[in-house]
Amino acid sequence: MRNDAIAFGREGVFFPPDGATGVNGHVVLSAEDIRRAVRRIAHEIVERNRGPAGVALVGMHTRGVPLARRLADAIREFEGDSVPVGELDIGLYRDDIPSLELGPRLQRTELPVDIDGLRVVLVDDVLYTGRSIRAAMDALTDFGRPAGIQLAVLVDRGHRELPIRPDYIGKNIPTALQETVEVLLEEIDGLDEVRIMRTEGEA
Repeated sequence: MRNDAIAFGREGVFFPPDGATGVNGHVVLSAEDIRRAVRRIAHEIVERNRGPAGVALVGMHTRGVPLARRLADAIREFEGDSVPVGELDIGLYRDDIPSLELGPRLQRTELPVDIDGLRVVLVDDVLYTGRSIRAAMDALTDFGRPAGIQLAVLVDRGHRELPIRPDYIGKNIPTALQETVEVLLEEIDGLDEVRIMRTEGEA
């Protein structure tokens, strides 16, 4: 079931529309919704950059990587040109994870092209405080000097702590602070879906 309306009470408590509830959270984007959002963002990237030439997509681990690959596939489908896709691990650049916990979290960074002079589109699943994006920009500048950095996210849930704004958004989803947005992707989770989940212990 698709439900586009999201309602909040006076205390910011989430009330799913149409009575959609359950232990797995409230579904706000279906597989078809995600597919359409990816294709729309791909078109917007090409339009803004006047074609795919000089553009590179860099997915942020973990779910930004398959999203970046899907965007590249969509661009190749309707433009006929390939866009390079990289993977970025921001673990060493984050300020919200204790250093002792970084080891198990670290993944690989792989940039298939020199990003100097390119317009790099960072791709992530959810934009929240903006701290991960700041870390990603710090990481990118260690690998080169892009002509510009743009940001594409599947979901913008609000609550920014830094002045960071996405250039491309799949969907704005207002949330309460005691809620989380869970993005599930076929490549990692076996299905495509975005849910709003209530944090454990919250009434």
